[in-house]
Amino acid sequence: MRRSTGLLLVSALGISATACGSGEPATSSAGGAKAVTITVACQPAKSAPKERQAWDDDVATFMKAHPGVTVKSTDQQPCFDPKTFGPKLAGGQMETVFVVPVTNYGDVIGQGQALDVTQYTGAVKNWNDLRSDVRELVTRDGKVYGVPNVHYSVGLVYNRALFTKAGLDPNTPPKTWAEVREAAKKIAALGPGYVGYGEYSGGNTGGWHFTQAIYGRGGAILTPDNKKAAFNSPEGKAVLQNLHDMRWMDNSMGSKLLVGWESLMMAMGSGKVGMMLGAPDVVTDVVNKFKGNVADYGITGFPEARASLSGGEAFMINPKATPEEARAGLEWVDFRFNTVGKGRFDFARGKADGNPVGVPDNDVYGDSATGKAIQADRVQNASLPVQNYEPYVQAAAAIPPKAEPVHAQELYAILDVVMSGVLSRKDASIDQLLADAETKANSMLAAKG
Repeated sequence: MRRSTGLLLVSALGISATACGSGEPATSSAGGAKAVTITVACQPAKSAPKERQAWDDDVATFMKAHPGVTVKSTDQQPCFDPKTFGPKLAGGQMETVFVVPVTNYGDVIGQGQALDVTQYTGAVKNWNDLRSDVRELVTRDGKVYGVPNVHYSVGLVYNRALFTKAGLDPNTPPKTWAEVREAAKKIAALGPGYVGYGEYSGGNTGGWHFTQAIYGRGGAILTPDNKKAAFNSPEGKAVLQNLHDMRWMDNSMGSKLLVGWESLMMAMGSGKVGMMLGAPDVVTDVVNKFKGNVADYGITGFPEARASLSGGEAFMINPKATPEEARAGLEWVDFRFNTVGKGRFDFARGKADGNPVGVPDNDVYGDSATGKAIQADRVQNASLPVQNYEPYVQAAAAIPPKAEPVHAQELYAILDVVMSGVLSRKDASIDQLLADAETKANSMLAAKG
């Protein structure tokens, strides 16, 4: 979940000595006598050579335009990993510029592990065009602690080629869970190895997808005061019963338990998984990182959605960064991630590289002038028929967004057990799984205060 999706382990992160060039002589990239070196997260992996080359080209272009600034990249993928994020942050290994998912904003900001960058926001030239509600998420007591980079809501990602092969119309994807179930059975019937509907069972992704599904049915993870679990409910039971029946009655979900983020994405990229819940950037990642056929994927609205999980991520600056490092870091974020026609928004380059240009995979700028310019450029350089994503665009505009719960990652880990139980044991008791998870969640919430 890059995003997706953000799967960062919420931990009790202490403020420790940090890395990222602290102690190095530095000046503003505007050009003083001394050099400044910054480390930046999220360089594409070597397994994605075209994307990595584009990144490296951007680094070179940026350094040429900012004499005296040296950019060093780290290529950990996904660039936020729940297993390494906490130790890196607490142990002083975090980059100058690093990524934080929305679920962790409060912890990172509250514990002093992100720099107050209020005085540097002018380095992001389109700052005022960023959606105000998204900017508010990185603001505490009037101070800004990050630059929003991703905002998304969930839909149903599907393989149009498999729909056609199974005798389904890819232009009329499912709108209800009953239709999802019928489509999944037809796709699974194509033969060994075909999975009609893919789902996670662990690695915090199982609980994350449970949250997506229960939100869609109108349920909640927590009570309104965030003090008690609320998922042991008719909506929660309906989510699990549907998965149980698809897995064990229909045999449409395959027999392999999918744990971490990469497992389902790899399966989707193999061309043998028909559907999964996800944000539009799933299409981009499946194609770029997991070798899916660029023409095969579409996305539609969340089935029967009463609400849709929304989430995102932001770039933050290491609190030990010098003023010069902080400004250079924000200038990098501006160039690579917030400039129309450049960096990640260089759709012409993306099209030439064979990327799936045309996916509506971000909404941090909304309908501002910058947002409209980005969308126009995306459509102009689209390598995919944008109509394939129109059902999602229309549905997302009408479905109320709902944020991830507080203490999301702890809750997701607890709910992983529920998802794994239903998908691994035919005789699993849904009532017992939910009751046990409720007890654990309430104990965790009580301990959090």
